[in-house]
Amino acid sequence: MESRWVGPDGYEIVPAYRQGRQVLRVRRHGQVIADCLSVEEVARYVDLADLCEVIPLPVRTGGARMAAK
Repeated sequence: MESRWVGPDGYEIVPAYRQGRQVLRVRRHGQVIADCLSVEEVARYVDLADLCEVIPLPVRTGGARMAAK
């Protein structure tokens, strides 16, 4: 899964490609706001300190495990 950062007010930043070049795509409530070439450009739209990286957890297969006693 790709990296993804979310912030307040529905902002989301994801890596993307535009014309063969990697950009940071800024979306708000699913709408594309901008494709930024640098982190400084992203900071024009959202406070970087407010962003949280979304880290996917591995999917557990099989049965549920019990905690050790």
